Amino acid sequence: MIRKVLVTASIVALVSMPAFAATQYWVGKDATTKKCSVVNTKPDGKKVTDAGTKAYDSQGNAEKAMKLLKNCK
Repeated sequence: MIRKVLVTASIVALVSMPAFAATQYWVGKDATTKKCSVVNTKPDGKKVTDAGTKAYDSQGNAEKAMKLLKNCK
C-alpha cells in the first residue's frame, strides 16, 4: 500500500515539474525608444537589447537591477 502511494506521488511530482519551472526575467532596452523594461523572454538583440548581463529569478529583482543599471538611467 505504501509503495503504491510513493510510486503515485513520484509520478505526479515528475509530471507537474514543468508547471513549477522558474520563470526568468531580463532587463531589456527597446531599440527605438531607448527605454528599459522588465521582460519575461530573453531579448533578441534586434527590437529589444539586453541591458543587463543576466537573467533574474523574480520580477522584483529585475526591477531593482533595472534601477541600478547605467544603461537604464
